[in-house]
Amino acid sequence: MLVHNFFGHLGTVCRHRHMVMVHCFKAGIIKRGLLHDLSKFSPTEFIPGVLYYQGSRSPNEKEREVTGYSRAWMHHKGRNTHHFEYWTDYSTVTGTLDPVKMPDIYIFEMFCDRVAASKIYNKDKYTDSCPLEYFLKARPKRAIEKSTADKLEFLLRLLADKGEDAAFRYIRKRVRKLKNEKHKIT
Repeated sequence: MLVHNFFGHLGTVCRHRHMVMVHCFKAGIIKRGLLHDLSKFSPTEFIPGVLYYQGSRSPNEKEREVTGYSRAWMHHKGRNTHHFEYWTDYSTVTGTLDPVKMPDIYIFEMFCDRVAASKIYNKDKYTDSCPLEYFLKARPKRAIEKSTADKLEFLLRLLADKGEDAAFRYIRKRVRKLKNEKHKIT
């Protein structure tokens, strides 16, 4: 069982990373694709991934059911800027932990990540609407900054309505604009 889980989890992580890399390359964010989810190979994330592997959903969900929280997820979201959960901070106004605006480059990587995860877990049932449906179902329960959520939803709707080519073309255009804006400053 443990050997099956080891290779099952390793395969899922590698397939997911590869698919995110392909998507990031199509989106023009090559560095983000190469660096994506490297923390999943750390013992803190990989061992629970093996122990709670099921193949049809994230092991983090099972870890939460068993222990009440996911140590692997807390480690992961704290090290990976493409997760909106990373982008929280104490507000000087409210004194509470609140979501903050994500930079666009990480929203683009988050889009690539969500599409890849949807493909991996839905397998042959995947459609370009799956990532949007998942996002909309979970959105009311998530603490995500409004403009970040709106930008992600826009990209997911573009994918659902016009397909991958249109979504990646839009992101490439935005990435080029961001790069040009950076060069104007220096």
